[in-house]
Amino acid sequence: MSLLCSRSISAPPPSSLACSLKPSRRRKPQLFPSITPLVRSRLIRSSAPFTPLSPSKSVSLETFIDPPRAAWQQPQYVYPDPIPEFAIAETQKFEREIRKKLLKNKETFGDDIDAVVKVCAEIFNDFLHKEYGGPGTLLVEPFTDMLLALKEKKLPGAPVAARAALLWAQNYVDQDWDIWTSQHSK
Repeated sequence: MSLLCSRSISAPPPSSLACSLKPSRRRKPQLFPSITPLVRSRLIRSSAPFTPLSPSKSVSLETFIDPPRAAWQQPQYVYPDPIPEFAIAETQKFEREIRKKLLKNKETFGDDIDAVVKVCAEIFNDFLHKEYGGPGTLLVEPFTDMLLALKEKKLPGAPVAARAALLWAQNYVDQDWDIWTSQHSK
């Protein structure tokens, strides 16, 4: 039942019974509107199994339950292997750029800036040699390893250095890989 009120909202009703209760005359939507009630009742009451019109056109239930699996296979993208020459060149560039970046925070790192850069570069170099295979393969793991290694060695500014290394890698490594591979594939 729905409430229908004949008064406008701006004028207050004279009493609390100003709105009358009237039953809704809307019909419930049918689940299968194209099926007549007679057909619907036969469909519901029917307990006979489905039989095909001719034996030559019969389809086994297994076809519907377990379709052949060779019809479609999800394509797999294989990433290229790491390129050692790229890893060496990119590590050298990484060391230069991270050193410049961290020198801006000289007060955070003090005299340990060379040790911080060395630890970060070793971990980054190891990642590039073993795991990086182009765009889509840059992982966060080596940068968390940097953070943990710097903290373990009690070097200052571990979070700052690891974050700077991650941001640099996100901005440059995939781009440098594309440039490297396009120049060395000729």
